[in-house]
Amino acid sequence: MDNATHVDSWYAASAARSTDYPGLMGDTRVDVCVLGAGITGLSTAIHLAEQGYKVAVLEARRVGWGASGRSGGQMIFGFASDQSKLVRLVGSQDAKKIWACGLEGMDLLRALVARFNIDCDLVHGHIHAALKPRQAEELRTWQADLENTYGYRSLKFLDRQQIRAAVASERYVAGLHDSNSGHIHPLNYVLGLAAAAEALGVRIYETSAVIDISEGAAVSAKTAHGRVTADFLVLAGNAYLAKLAPGIETKIMPVGTYIGASEPLGEERCRALIADNAAVADINFVLDYFRCSADHRMLFGGRVSYSTLPPPNLMATMHKRMAAVFPQLQGIRMEYAWGGFVAITMNRAPHFGRIGSNIYFAHGFSGHGIAATGLAGKLMADAIRGTAENFDVFSRIPHHDFPGGRALRTPALVLAMTWYRLRDLLP
Repeated sequence: MDNATHVDSWYAASAARSTDYPGLMGDTRVDVCVLGAGITGLSTAIHLAEQGYKVAVLEARRVGWGASGRSGGQMIFGFASDQSKLVRLVGSQDAKKIWACGLEGMDLLRALVARFNIDCDLVHGHIHAALKPRQAEELRTWQADLENTYGYRSLKFLDRQQIRAAVASERYVAGLHDSNSGHIHPLNYVLGLAAAAEALGVRIYETSAVIDISEGAAVSAKTAHGRVTADFLVLAGNAYLAKLAPGIETKIMPVGTYIGASEPLGEERCRALIADNAAVADINFVLDYFRCSADHRMLFGGRVSYSTLPPPNLMATMHKRMAAVFPQLQGIRMEYAWGGFVAITMNRAPHFGRIGSNIYFAHGFSGHGIAATGLAGKLMADAIRGTAENFDVFSRIPHHDFPGGRALRTPALVLAMTWYRLRDLLP
């Protein structure tokens, strides 16, 4: 695939606009240089530009080329690392602050969509689905904790009859519906953020891969044809950070995730499959997630590759997973299938921090990035402006290197994930 174009996805085919920002040529000086034109980087740029900062964004490929523009598009409360684990990692007080920030991230997404009139098919409603009785009890426990400890009142437990009325599949025995979560067209959201950033004076450079970073009182990012010097540098490359920051790259792992888009089903058939147009995700460790698109296709995600190698015959693989959940779609064609990398951490909590005093980073959202990435951008902008309280809460989450070093960490992870796959099969 040409790195200067978006992956061949339904998102790219249905994008509301295209981009043609110039590549960086020559040297330039700004207040803040941002690496990566996904949600994290563009949110950072918007929040700084609104406060009068001169910002440049360097994107190696195209705006939204990475996970921000090809993900499942599910806007879900919280983080991939659940609240009980966060309590163990940082204590109950900081865990409550992180929870509050997570809700702020969803409010921020809605606010950005409204403020900049971004047409990204925002729909509210999300269901976590249980495949077996022990998972149904996990959902009940989860709901009780979120309501009693965090005051979160947007959840409704769905018993077997209710989940099957909501999702036309025999696979699920219970569900947890959240009216505050939802789904979006992620690429259109990112493209809307880029347009908003540009209107605020942010300079966006595409096809401008950074090949070297220089630290110091002033930091610089060098590309093949130019250099940006700035007071602050923001690393927002996530799974595509490459070797630019070896001290933090070892704490994240690129993991391949995959999605298929069916042929159009029509509105009536889509509503028969998912009654209120919610997004759905099961709660297996290796999970399926799905929703209907604005043009009434089934968008079905599942299957991960911890080896970074995509599954063979991806179109057939995604169709098989979709038909396992919805046998009534057995004869329906898949028209698109695509994948890409997300960055995970060992504990599945996002990794925030600083390198020196003027390089900031936030990555490792572990599949929960739609709302969390926008929040991360805002918190990094706040920290650069001198208000780092919430950023520092996230930076206190402890993170460890993936074992095995660069050569062996992928095989080690593949072996470890086998245990989780086996656990998914237990009754």
